[in-house]
Amino acid sequence: MRIPIDTVLLVVDVQHAIDDPCWGPRNNPDAEGNIAALIATWREAGMPLVHVRHDSVEPRSPYRPGAPGHGFKPQAEPQPGERVVAKSTGSAFAGTGLEELLAEGGHTTLVVCGALTHNSVETTVRHAGCLGFRVFVPEDACWAAARVDRAGRQWSAEEVHALSLANLHGEYATVVDTRAAMLAALVIASRRRPARSA
Repeated sequence: MRIPIDTVLLVVDVQHAIDDPCWGPRNNPDAEGNIAALIATWREAGMPLVHVRHDSVEPRSPYRPGAPGHGFKPQAEPQPGERVVAKSTGSAFAGTGLEELLAEGGHTTLVVCGALTHNSVETTVRHAGCLGFRVFVPEDACWAAARVDRAGRQWSAEEVHALSLANLHGEYATVVDTRAAMLAALVIASRRRPARSA
């Protein structure tokens, strides 16, 4: 995996609201730790990072502004100076100015992680792919929730996660893992460090 120096890490909806029981069983309990590792690596490499915050307009949503779950989880807390984009739909591009922000910086490549794989992550990645961005999705830095289909069949969170990633891979994005994304960023970080004198 090779990425340009201006690759943006897009962290989607990693807020306390995602822990609400309304979402049901989830997979990938290590996702937040992997997200934290990606964020730390991007910061070390001096590469651009954008946090996406969901500001729900639904009065009962745990993501609504003012609700206890609206704030960022500690693993994804923005630092001063890092950009935060607020959205109210599934896509981080819909009505947010994210596309213009990326265009102004000349960014063409994204690494997208967060919650939920089959919801805002998939919607954002599809939208990014349709806009012409090159997108990578670390499969172990996002997670899904169990779903029941229209016929009443229960699909486990792991099944939902796998199918969502299968829908994205090869058409809208390239699915990788956290280690591959971190190594790509660390290569950039090593090139930026001044050479040591003999």
